[in-house]
Amino acid sequence: MSRIKGYGRIDRTRTVAFTFDGVTYTGHPGDTLASALLAHGVHAVGTSVKFGRPRGIGAAWVEDPTGLVQIEEPFPEPMLLAATVELTDGLVARGLAGQGRLAEVADTARYDRKHTHCDTLVVGAGPAGLLAARSAARRGERVVLVDDRADAGGSLTGTEVIDGRPSREFVAEVVAELAAAPEVLHLQRTTAFGQYDDGFVLALERRTDHLGTAAPRNLSRQRVHRIRARHVVVATGAHERPVVFADNDRPGIMLASAARDYLHRYGVLAGREVVVFTTNDSAYAAALDLEHAGARVTVLDARPDAPEHWAALCRERSIAVRPGSAVVGTTGEVRITGVDTVTAGKAESLPCDLLLTSGGWNPAAHLFSHVRGALRYDPALGAFRPAEPVPGVSVIGAANGTFDLAGCLRDGAGDDAPATLAEPETAPLVLWRTEGDPARQFVDIQRDATVADIERAVGAGLRSVEHIKRYTTIGTAHDQGKTSGVIASGIVAELLGKPVEDTGTTTFRPPYTPVAFAALAGRERGKLFDPERITSLHSWHVAAGAVFEDVGQWKRARFYPAPHENMDAAVLRECAAVRGGVGILDGSTLGKIDVQGPDAAELLDRLYTNMMSTLKVGRVRYGVMCGNDGMVFDDGTVLRLAEDRFLVVTTTGGAARVLDWMEEWLQTEWPDLRVHLTSVTEQWSVFPVVGPRSRDVIAAAFPHLDVSNEAFPFMSWQDTEVDGVPVRIARISFSGELAFEVNVNSWYARAMWLRLLSAGAGWNITPYGTETMHVLRAEKGYPIVGQDTDGTVSPHDLGLGWAVSKKKRDFVGKRSFTRPENTNPERKQLVSLLPADARTRLPEGSQVVEFRPDGTLPPPPVPMLGHVTSSYHSAELGRPFALALVKGGQSRIGDTVHVPVDGALVPAEIGGIVLVDPEGARRDG
Repeated sequence: MSRIKGYGRIDRTRTVAFTFDGVTYTGHPGDTLASALLAHGVHAVGTSVKFGRPRGIGAAWVEDPTGLVQIEEPFPEPMLLAATVELTDGLVARGLAGQGRLAEVADTARYDRKHTHCDTLVVGAGPAGLLAARSAARRGERVVLVDDRADAGGSLTGTEVIDGRPSREFVAEVVAELAAAPEVLHLQRTTAFGQYDDGFVLALERRTDHLGTAAPRNLSRQRVHRIRARHVVVATGAHERPVVFADNDRPGIMLASAARDYLHRYGVLAGREVVVFTTNDSAYAAALDLEHAGARVTVLDARPDAPEHWAALCRERSIAVRPGSAVVGTTGEVRITGVDTVTAGKAESLPCDLLLTSGGWNPAAHLFSHVRGALRYDPALGAFRPAEPVPGVSVIGAANGTFDLAGCLRDGAGDDAPATLAEPETAPLVLWRTEGDPARQFVDIQRDATVADIERAVGAGLRSVEHIKRYTTIGTAHDQGKTSGVIASGIVAELLGKPVEDTGTTTFRPPYTPVAFAALAGRERGKLFDPERITSLHSWHVAAGAVFEDVGQWKRARFYPAPHENMDAAVLRECAAVRGGVGILDGSTLGKIDVQGPDAAELLDRLYTNMMSTLKVGRVRYGVMCGNDGMVFDDGTVLRLAEDRFLVVTTTGGAARVLDWMEEWLQTEWPDLRVHLTSVTEQWSVFPVVGPRSRDVIAAAFPHLDVSNEAFPFMSWQDTEVDGVPVRIARISFSGELAFEVNVNSWYARAMWLRLLSAGAGWNITPYGTETMHVLRAEKGYPIVGQDTDGTVSPHDLGLGWAVSKKKRDFVGKRSFTRPENTNPERKQLVSLLPADARTRLPEGSQVVEFRPDGTLPPPPVPMLGHVTSSYHSAELGRPFALALVKGGQSRIGDTVHVPVDGALVPAEIGGIVLVDPEGARRDG
């Protein structure tokens, strides 16, 4: 074990068991999976994605490019960093070969979201962020403080002194003050992963991951906070940058700050024989701390002169310091066993079981970049830092390039900053890589991308780091280039022989860290992802054995199979029943929009291609809506209920779209119109009673209603009542048969349905579903928008030119009808297709082609005349038929075309779209 007594902030009085790669280990509450593995001497956790090389734990938090694991229990999730997975009892994980796999079992955890508004949002609870939050709270502002670690304090280890006491005591005091402030929301384990315009920030809170199986079942596992802030303070710290050298990807190589973090947070000494390779002062603190914990340490400082202050401290601890030294290679298999060094031109090998690297620090300015904040290269830091300010956003502390503790405290508290001991600093050396084989120098360790890959990209003529990123895949892994991005820019600059500031850096985009799709979905998953809507009769349909289909979020009964019937047999039976007797359909899902106001008629005139203002009260009119391009948008019927009131009936799938379309025009283009729109789809249930005996059924169900043609003409409606319940009945037909649509308040839908079934029992009334409805309407040539149209079809193409008014001055889409393309006689037009063999059902979506005059097909690619939009077996015709959109279709009636089916060409004759009762005699019974 590598636990060191007297170090760490975990609870060592309790033990938890976990399994990694089939081996059971123990850890303590507060551990991460990475710290627990390192405590057992496990450095290698997987292999690389391309070369299969061993991969270990390279850092202590989200900047780790290598320590990926698959979690199996207590929640299934692929590709998480071992450094960020908090240890829980019963945790089961395994290492990865570069990439994970999706879970094979459902994730039963709950996820949710919350909206929060505040004056100041502070991201990061390090020294700068804590004091910024405290200052805002003392000003009386509403404050939200989020931080991604388990506890506040950032990189403070406890060895620092602030205001004369250990830094951890100071952190606890500030946290307590914030907790006592009523207008402060402090969220740990919460990562701000994206910043957007107008102070909008998305943050993911890991609420129960650290509780494992002990998590309350009523508590969401993770929560997405949607935070809107007047002012955002970015105090996200910085990421330590490694140096690239040959074989720098071995397990046992990690960032110097990570080894210090593992020691002070978890009491884990990651190695006993330690080499520290640095270009700056910060790594000396790690060297001193690890030596104090019992390690033997050697410091290789790439600068010609080591900083005297740190060198003196090292001499007191018998730590060897070698100025002007560099690591050029490593040895070892599963774990590093030694380093190859060069000092003043002299090569030497040093044994070690842990190599710590520090090439400087990169401000974690990702959130600043998300809102198009510009970064500029600071040659003194060897890093990119925020340049011009962004309104409403402040960047402080290490995120702004202030790396000393005193400076961070000043950034957070201003003149009220607490006192701390200022350490002398020596200028860092900017070093991207050392000498060695470029093919073995890994820039992005997760992607197995090397210096040689960058050389190839530059050699291919690429100059932009954005292009080189995509050519090499550097910075596209889970860590989004946190340790590799700036190094890649530096190496590109070296290869091109130009300053780093001219190459720039790649663009940081959300998310800052990976976010599970389940968390983004929140509660909108499973049935709630796309809510299922059911009619008031759904339970009756289920009991009747209906097979359902999804239409515009609705569950609609598609057909009602009798025992041993397939869909074709059931639909043929239902069609025959409707054409020969009477059938009943649950049409409640049709969209219904109540349009009221003095200008209601004017609004509908502007939106429909035909006149609605001339419609008389008590009458119904079919209408077509077009988009700005003149293409069919939706169709349906309009009932005039009063001089200032209409009921617009839309397709099931188009209901929401049509209402949105109407509201958009009303609110943005014609706000002067005095009209109100209300969806009443759920309020009215609709039951078409269809067939030659439908009049008998309606007369029996409503004995006080005169249903004769004279008293109740086609395309009219009448109100009546049953047992005091208002009922509206309309003479509308989507089948060509005599039909009545019964509308009733949905509270009474089931009673009305049963009443109609009872009234029609003597005529063997047959419930039918949407598939039968489709066949019946297709036999009459009635198109379905969205099935027989594809966004490029005008009313004229569908044979609906009669529904386009020539009297109206204007309506949406009118001008588009005069465009040359819309008057092209070779436009695709709706026609019928009758297979010559009278047996083959043409698959919907099949292409329609034509032979050349010599009876052969043109060479590939064969020109397409059109495609099949609807295809059915017809009980009335005794054969299959189809509808299709065919170029110049109306002028080709009588021609034979061919449709490929199962590798053969099936000849079919083009015909008119009305195949049943072209005279319309059945409509009135």
